[in-house]
Amino acid sequence: MFDLTGKSALVTGSTQGIGFEIASLLAKRGAKIFVHGAASMEKCVNASKKIPKSVPVRADLLHIDDIDILYETTGDIDILVLNASIQYKREWNKFSVEEYDNQMNCNVKSSYFLIKKYTEGMKNKGWGRIVTIGSVNQYNQHPQLSIYGISKAAQMKMTENFASLLAPYGITVNNVSPGTIDTPRNEEALKDTAFKKKVLESIPCGYIGKPDDIAPAVLLLCSDEGRYITGTDIKADGGMSL
Repeated sequence: MFDLTGKSALVTGSTQGIGFEIASLLAKRGAKIFVHGAASMEKCVNASKKIPKSVPVRADLLHIDDIDILYETTGDIDILVLNASIQYKREWNKFSVEEYDNQMNCNVKSSYFLIKKYTEGMKNKGWGRIVTIGSVNQYNQHPQLSIYGISKAAQMKMTENFASLLAPYGITVNNVSPGTIDTPRNEEALKDTAFKKKVLESIPCGYIGKPDDIAPAVLLLCSDEGRYITGTDIKADGGMSL
């Protein structure tokens, strides 16, 4: 089960955290992985060294032209996992124009253009898997993550919309929404014991998740075993959105 031998996958934002764990698990199941990052090629290479037979690729998803450059390296793929995102914490009325644009451009705009770029190859094969990585914040009202939550809700609507359009071509489109996960992004905030206690109180399961709590849900959606699942959202949040 969950055999991805012969499949190729691009996982955006996969040099660390949730993205790296997803890329690692898909690779263990046989997929050829393109490990993507935006900051530096060195970081992509270092992450790729930890995933056998993977290929490092760098592209800044704030620049749509970089998607064409990315495609030149990857060519057509079978699996597209849109994990890369930008998040700023501010009061709702304190975001600058640049901060607003960066979140919407990375989290929504690039998702659209990546899906647009890679679906033609999937259509030709009659098989494809697209998984967007959302957030519990598309449901909850975090006082400092309003724009991030809005962007993730928009991404989820995109998933629902495209799922029905692409299903006739053998392509499924789904979303996975993590809750609070122990990743580099959350590392500094979770050092605050009072904040961590408050977070734990909001999670019915009683503990903060790990990246390997998210990756198996993505594997299911990327496999033949998940072929009848499309247009849905899997909340992997320990019940935080309840």
